[in-house]
Amino acid sequence: MDNHGGQGAGSGGTGQNEAVQAGQAPPAPADGPAPSLSILEASGTTRGVVLVLHGGRAHSREPVEARHLSPARMIPFARHLHRAGRNHGLAVWSLRNSVRGWNGPDMSPLQDARWALRQIAERHPDIPVFLLGHSMGGLTAVCAADHPQVQAVVALAPWLSPETPAESVAGRKVLIIHGTTDHMTSPAQSLAFARRVSGDAASIQYVSLRGVGHFMLRKVRVWQTLSTGFIIKSFAESTGAGVQPSRAFLDLLPDSSVHVTL
Repeated sequence: MDNHGGQGAGSGGTGQNEAVQAGQAPPAPADGPAPSLSILEASGTTRGVVLVLHGGRAHSREPVEARHLSPARMIPFARHLHRAGRNHGLAVWSLRNSVRGWNGPDMSPLQDARWALRQIAERHPDIPVFLLGHSMGGLTAVCAADHPQVQAVVALAPWLSPETPAESVAGRKVLIIHGTTDHMTSPAQSLAFARRVSGDAASIQYVSLRGVGHFMLRKVRVWQTLSTGFIIKSFAESTGAGVQPSRAFLDLLPDSSVHVTL
């Protein structure tokens, strides 16, 4: 879970037409803070969408701002994915949550993610969606994976527990990556979840990063190569797009691998 602020990039939008023209989706109507979306469009026809989900805190009603590290941390991941897939029809949508906390039964970021998925479905019905989330965003991705368009999930250092629903990833391809020295979220719980869903998910792969903590500062290229490669591979399998994951990804995570330590 993230508890720090910093400089990052963000975006706004007023009316729906202006928002779309600026690469934004319109915010959800709400009395309080509203979620927002930044969109990196595909070149040509959109054939798939990645939804990027950031981390947060267990409890906080503070609005998420662009300067916060949790959304800013995911910008390089979104750009890396976009470079790999845009010429083949892959768009990347980044969600900025309304508030920073999960907030117990309110599950605030899950509500925001479901809103974002509705925006995707309205603009791009019937195309595959891929979820990428870090920390609390990893939990959100797992819980939101039951949306009918979602094909695959990548959870980076996710905030999982025995109560995390396994049925939400049934029939989905799942990759979980966790550092062995993460003291913010539990690698043991991530591995336990991977084992728990192995009979229901379309596929499950788990990567342990030796000596790596929560914020993906070490081995950042490995985090990005694995995330992008897994989604590009899933995108190609879902759509028949003529794109392949990088050789670096295939070397790090061969098809037959279930649990890899790097």
